[in-house]
Amino acid sequence: MRVCTLLAFSAALGAKAFVPSSVPSARLTFKPISPLASPLVSPPQARISAVSKTSLSMSTTAAEDKPAEQSDFFKMYLKTASAVTNLFPIWTVISTIWALKRPADFAWFTTEYFTAGLAALMLSMGITLAPSDFVRVGKRPNAVIIQFLLCYAMMPLLALALGIFFRLDPALLAGMVLVGSINGGQASNLCTYIAKGNVALSVLMTTATTLGAIFMTPVLCKSILGTVVPVDAAGIAVSTIQVVLAPIAIGMTTNKFFPKFVKAILPFAPLVGIASTCLLVASAVAQVSEPILNAGLKLQFPVLLLHLLGGLIGYILPQMVGFGEVASRTMAIETSMKSSAFGFLLAKLHFGQYAARVPSAVSVVWMALTGSILAVIWRYIPVPPPESFDRSLVEKYPPFSLTRFLGRFKFWKKE
Repeated sequence: MRVCTLLAFSAALGAKAFVPSSVPSARLTFKPISPLASPLVSPPQARISAVSKTSLSMSTTAAEDKPAEQSDFFKMYLKTASAVTNLFPIWTVISTIWALKRPADFAWFTTEYFTAGLAALMLSMGITLAPSDFVRVGKRPNAVIIQFLLCYAMMPLLALALGIFFRLDPALLAGMVLVGSINGGQASNLCTYIAKGNVALSVLMTTATTLGAIFMTPVLCKSILGTVVPVDAAGIAVSTIQVVLAPIAIGMTTNKFFPKFVKAILPFAPLVGIASTCLLVASAVAQVSEPILNAGLKLQFPVLLLHLLGGLIGYILPQMVGFGEVASRTMAIETSMKSSAFGFLLAKLHFGQYAARVPSAVSVVWMALTGSILAVIWRYIPVPPPESFDRSLVEKYPPFSLTRFLGRFKFWKKE
């Protein structure tokens, strides 16, 4: 927590140093991506977050007092930041190649820095959120439940089918199934933001699958592979709080009580997230560079297809059952992007054969590339607002009611 808090404070101060002293002008053309759309099709008014409203209603008085050269400089920065964000897949490729060729360059990125990098990534997403976003998503948990099933039912079976189809060795097949049986990765939240998805929904999905890994990953490995994989349940819970929940809570709190400060540093959030993700990918690849290089094409294709097909199914299936474009994009990215580094650690600790680690090592690369490419493609495909609110969706996916849910199990009630 100290690392997370110190890093958040330092990043905020560094970002503030590059922001003009006055409030950003209304003449600026920058409009931050609003990732907070409802998981279901909702009226256009509901899709505008508190941060977006604040950003769009900037003071014209401050615009008159602001020097022209500062305004022009900030406009140039915004254009540069947008271009850097659009090239996210390229930075991922460069980081991967660098780590494969010179793994020693990332030896300094120890576990403590790795944890701080994940915390910085989540903090950069947290300042774009408000508690109301989680309340709105929590009232209709259907999307979270469906994505949980995609993560722990569809993906393990898809991994098993691909391993059998490509005739992988038993050890490699076990590693493939392990990749399909682990939780979603934290980098999916950044890709969801870039893809104009629902970041609040993405964070809830990541948290749900991460906590679910405590019992789902061992059960799946036992049932599919016949192998019991011990998992440190307490360690996973503590890491989830430190790396996911705490930074998100700090970001939302800052957004609520210091909106002007958040508005000033918000344009820097995507760059912080991209830099953190590239460092995390490079560090993970550097630790397993030799197995990745020795894997060969025989393993590259099934691992690539696992993430690619998983993303496509995670997009098409929600569309078929009635979810909107924003929720479908979010579920696709969450399904495609697995926590491959965690899979590598489990294989290293609990699988006897060294080859079982290799699929997780290869997955680190393809997971990051697939997610970042999907994010950038969807960034340029606008989400058309519905002409009218579809009331049938409310009947199909009504707000969650604990009383109504428990009432279904009262079998003793007389007709």
